[in-house]
Parts: sequence; C-alpha cells; structure tokens
Amino acid sequence: MPEYTISPIRPSDKRSLSQVDALLKQEGIQRDAHLDYICAMYDENYQIIATGSCFANTLRCFAVSSAHQGEGLLNQVITHLIDVQYQRGNIHLFLYTKINSAKFFQDLGFYEIARVDGTLVFMENRKNGFQEYLASLAKTKTNGLSAALVMNANPFTLGHQYLAEKAASECDTLHLFIVSEDASLVPFSVRKKLVLAGTAHLPNVICHDSGPYIISNATFPSYFLKDDESVIKGHAKLDLIIFTKIAEALAVTRRYVGEEPASQVTGIYNQMLSSRLPLSGIDCIIVPRKQAMDKPISASTVRQLLQKRDFPALEKLVPSTTLDYFKSEEAAVVIAKICQAGDVVHY
Repeated sequence: MPEYTISPIRPSDKRSLSQVDALLKQEGIQRDAHLDYICAMYDENYQIIATGSCFANTLRCFAVSSAHQGEGLLNQVITHLIDVQYQRGNIHLFLYTKINSAKFFQDLGFYEIARVDGTLVFMENRKNGFQEYLASLAKTKTNGLSAALVMNANPFTLGHQYLAEKAASECDTLHLFIVSEDASLVPFSVRKKLVLAGTAHLPNVICHDSGPYIISNATFPSYFLKDDESVIKGHAKLDLIIFTKIAEALAVTRRYVGEEPASQVTGIYNQMLSSRLPLSGIDCIIVPRKQAMDKPISASTVRQLLQKRDFPALEKLVPSTTLDYFKSEEAAVVIAKICQAGDVVHY
C-alpha cells in the first residue's frame, strides 16, 4: 500500500480547502466555520484523500475519499490530530461523529457521552470522564426541591445576583454552575471569585465548576462565537441533553434562566430550554432581567463601561464585590484585555 503524507492546511490555501469541502460534502458534512487546525492526507498526485480538523479540545470534520475506504486512512488522520492536541497540552479530548462511525472511534479509545436525535454521537477519550463528573456532583445531592442555574458571569453583575437570589428563594437547594472554560474576556478564576463573593449571603447555594460538559467549546462553541442559527440550535441541543443527565444526578427538577432581550445566542438557547426541559420533567423558569437606568442589566454593558473606566456608572450595574475587584490593582490586566478587545458585546 502506498504511503501518503499528512500536512496542515493554511487558511490561505484555497485550493486545498476547496478539496476538503468537496470531500466533506460527500459525507454530508459542512466544514465548521471556526476550526483552528485542518489537516489533509495527500496521494501521490497531491490530491486530498482524507481530512480531519480540530477546534479547541475537540476533533471534528472527518472524511475519507470513497476510493480509499478500508485503507485505515482515518485512523492515521485521528492519530495525527491527537498528536497535535497533545502538543497543545490538550489531554482530555472530545469529538462528534455520526452514529454509524461511533464503533470505529470506540476502537480508538473514545467513549460515548450522549446521542443527539439519533444522528450524532458526542464522545470523549476518558473511559469514565463524564460518569466521574456526575458522581462528584451526586455527592452534593440534597433532599427537597433542587434547582439549577448556569451562568458565565463575564463579569458578575447585579442582574446575575438578582437571578441567583430569586432562584435560591424558591427552592431548598440551588446548584449554581459557573462556566469554567476560559473562552471569555474575564478569566474563569476571576469570574468564579466574583460569583462566590456575590452569592456568599445565600446559604442554600452550592457552586460547581461546569467543566467541559456545560456550555464549553466541546458542547456549545456557538455560545462564544458568532454562528448560524441552525448551528447554534444544534450545539444548544447537545448541551441540553447533557444537562438533563446532570440534573438527574442531582435530582434537579427546575432550571432558572435569565430573560435574554439582546443576545441571539442566549435567546435561542432559552427557547430550546423552555420547550425541551419539560419533556424531561424539568421546569424551566425564565426570569425577567433586573433593570437599571431603564435598561436590562447586561454583562456586555458592564464590559463597555470597563473599557471607558466609567466606575460611577458601573456602581449601578454590579455588586460592591465586583466593583471593588475592578477598582483594585489586581484587575488591571483583565481591564487591559477588555480594552484591547474592541467589540465586547455578546451577540
């Protein structure tokens, strides 16, 4: 069997990308708009016969030419992508694949987490990764009415605090999940610190790191990136299926979300939650946004004010714990990052 070469494809290599698109199309796949690494396997005529890609800690967009099926090319592509990920320092990996390909990836050491609409399988390379996460959550399971709240808190505002207070007042235990992936302008370590400080007065709140399983680049990259509505819905659906497994581990029967008048992504996500959660026995409570200065409080607005260093205006939108942090020297690096970001609105 001839030896084929695998090489990365540069974003400017339109010829190769065109071949990749044609190969993916044969498999009924559209190239993801936000890939950060694409590789291709070339034959002796420099034609692409297999491809695969990465985004963050996920593997995706695989295809092999129909003329080369059964030659073990996909195995070589996956091995190459795993090597790339390990060089990046990404050890815990995820992938999406069609159901009829799941067995192949199981043989390569990937394990199923969830299935979406009988068409897609979401997998990871840790045998008990998700089960261990669920087991760790189950240790915090309590009696009585348990509810859940998921927030990115980029950063933590009076709106987030109001939502947490309302949810906590209406249940026995509130499990508050903080999105732990560092894909936001305010780092996770800071977001978590501000959430903990801003909810310290609520004794029935248990805070959890979301890990890679709730609103992460593995389950819901559209939350962090502009994308088509159909793609957002697909990612939201996967995130929702995984959340129902988490809710089951914690005996959660209610989820609170903040009303979303501005962000398209969060608005679509809320629609999916309100229509699908009840099918799993989970009530979805959409809470109207807390307002300030006749407008809904928004983390996007807070980031814009941080760019201007308008602390008097910030005082009306964030708790004292958040304000004190951003006035401190410790916050200088974070504020500089927000200032350099340009557009800081979450669409």
